[in-house]
Amino acid sequence: MKNAPVIVVVMAFFMSWIGCWLPVAAVWAIALDWQPNKPLQPEQKLPLLVSLYLLAPLVLWGVIWLSNRSFLDYGLVVNISLLSSLVVGFGLGVLSLAIMFTCQFWLGWCYFEKSNIKLIPSILLPILLIGLFVGGIEELVFRGFLLTELEQNYPIWLAAATSSLIFAVLHLVWEQHETLPQVPGLWLMGMMLVLARVADGDSLGMAWGLHAALVWAIATVDTAQLITYTGNASEWFTGKNKKPLAGVAGITCVLGTSLILWVFSSYS
Repeated sequence: MKNAPVIVVVMAFFMSWIGCWLPVAAVWAIALDWQPNKPLQPEQKLPLLVSLYLLAPLVLWGVIWLSNRSFLDYGLVVNISLLSSLVVGFGLGVLSLAIMFTCQFWLGWCYFEKSNIKLIPSILLPILLIGLFVGGIEELVFRGFLLTELEQNYPIWLAAATSSLIFAVLHLVWEQHETLPQVPGLWLMGMMLVLARVADGDSLGMAWGLHAALVWAIATVDTAQLITYTGNASEWFTGKNKKPLAGVAGITCVLGTSLILWVFSSYS
């Protein structure tokens, strides 16, 4: 695999990843009594997601071993610099969403459910751990492995666009109805996270922190039902199905954060 074409390496990784996961998924599906004609419930989706993501580093290690690479080539090196970049990225993600929701409050598009604040302490840490886990694995796969491999044969802009498109489309695997309107926003989010890696000197730290913050903050808001939309603005602005990335507000948030990262990368 050392001298194999990029498309072969990429396909081998994804096929091996899914191939290893399918038997595990089948066992979980039986244990959870999942019916194919019914959508996955959150309590059913989480074990499947965790088992899939736990396999990713193991399969990637196999690719690395066969191709004589290292995790460092994919932007992952465990040191203090990675931790500091993760914290910076996390802070930027939380700040960007705070600004987005504040603007919507000010415009009268939504209001804050103060009575639900009491729900936050019990869910804050579990969702944070899930956000760090999901963000870390997805960054390692899409902005680490996939982007790096594609860059070998294509210019950075095309590698970024392609890896971001694959990142967005693969989200349809879990749920199509609510995810389809988010695909353009997810693609832009992927491009933003590529910028985060560039701004961080090719390390995944900042992209990981930023991704984890977005998952953590949005999941916390959804789980605790902290935001209620007033209906004063079309859902095309606030986000279809209450998903920020499926609306103008969320896309503007991603573009604004991308601008900050672009400026940061220009001076770093």
